[in-house]
Amino acid sequence: MNNYNNYPVISIDEIIRPTHLVIDLNVLRENFKRIKEHVYPAKVMPILKANAYGHGLVRIAQLMQELKADYIGVAVLEEGILLRENGITLPILVLGGIWGNQIPIFLKHNLTITASSIEKLNQVDEIANQMNVKAKVHLKIDTGMERIGVHYYNAKKFLDAAVNMKNIIVEGIYSHFANSEKADLSYTRLQLERFQEVINYAEKIFVEKPLYHISNSGAILQMPEANFDMVRPGIMLYGVYPSSETKKTVEVKPALTWKSIVIYFKVIKPNHPVGYGSTWQTDHNVRAVTVPVGYGDGYMRSMSHKAEVIIRGKRYPVVGTISMDQIVVNIENDSAYNGDEVILIGSNGNSKITVEELAEWAGTIPYEILTNINTRVPRVYVE
Repeated sequence: MNNYNNYPVISIDEIIRPTHLVIDLNVLRENFKRIKEHVYPAKVMPILKANAYGHGLVRIAQLMQELKADYIGVAVLEEGILLRENGITLPILVLGGIWGNQIPIFLKHNLTITASSIEKLNQVDEIANQMNVKAKVHLKIDTGMERIGVHYYNAKKFLDAAVNMKNIIVEGIYSHFANSEKADLSYTRLQLERFQEVINYAEKIFVEKPLYHISNSGAILQMPEANFDMVRPGIMLYGVYPSSETKKTVEVKPALTWKSIVIYFKVIKPNHPVGYGSTWQTDHNVRAVTVPVGYGDGYMRSMSHKAEVIIRGKRYPVVGTISMDQIVVNIENDSAYNGDEVILIGSNGNSKITVEELAEWAGTIPYEILTNINTRVPRVYVE
C-alpha cells in the first residue's frame, strides 16, 4: 500500500535531506478553532485528501482527532485504510467513487461509503448483508458538477431506494459546489436551491435525519446559509484561501514553510548558459548558488524564469530551467554561503513568498502547488 508520506514527528536536527517542509501544528489548531467558531453549530469535517494537501495525512489526522473533529474526509479508500491502521477512530468519509470489489474493505475498516447510484446502493446492501454488518453511507447528489452522484432531478428515486435498504445506515446526504470561491455566486446559489429541494424531500421520508452537507472552503467563507449540518473545510484549514476573489471572512494563516539550503556557490561568467536547454545566460559576472530542490519535489518546472526564493532575508530570482532535483539562484553581487537557509514558501525578515505566488508563476492554482509537493520531501512538525 502507498505510504502517503506517513513520516514520524522528527526534529529539525534529525533532518537528513536539507529540502523539507516545516508544518506548524499550532497554526493548524488555530485555523480549525476559527473555522469551528465561524460555522457553529454546524459540525466540521476537515478534508485531508491528497496527503492532507501536502501537509502529511497521518499526522494531520492525529491532530484533528486530538481537536475532536466530527468527521474526516478523504478521497480514496487507501487513505482511509492508512488512517485506521494508524489509530484514527473518528468517522471517515471516502468522498470518491467506489468499485464493487472495494465494498468489503470499506466495511472491514469501518469506513463510510459515498453511494452515488441505486446500483451501488444495492451492492453495498447485499455485501453488508453477507458480512452481517450495517454499512454507513452518505448519498451523493449531483447539483451541478457532473462528476459522480445522482442528478438532483432524479434524487427522489435514489432516496426512496436508500430508505428501503435493510443493511444500510444513511448517515448523510451531500453535494459539492463548483464555483463557491468566486465573486459571482449565482451558479452556487442555483446549486444550493437544487440541494435544498432534495433536502425537502429527504425530510419527508427519513425517520432518522441524515447529516446534510455541501459547504466547502469557498462557501464557508461566503455563504453561511449553506452550512446545514456539517461543513467540509479543505484548503482554508491549511491557511490558504481558495482564490483571490474569495471574501476572507475567517482569518486563517499558512501552516507550511518550505525550506532548503545553499549547497554550492559559484561565479557565472558572461555567455555561459545555465541549465537544460541553455535558456538563460548573463552578460556580466554574477554570483550564483545551487539549491537541492526541483520538479521532482514538486517545485514545478513551469515556474522557470519566474520563480524567486529568499536567502538572508532578500528575494532572488531562480535562473535557467528548473531541473528535477536542483535550481540555480542568481544573487548578483551579494554573498551567500553553503548551508545558508533558502525559503521556497514562507518568510524571512521582511520578505515573504506565498503559495499563491508559486501558483501564479506556475500558471496553476494553490491547490496544485500544495498537493504536488512530493513525498520525498520530509515533513517536520513543530508545536
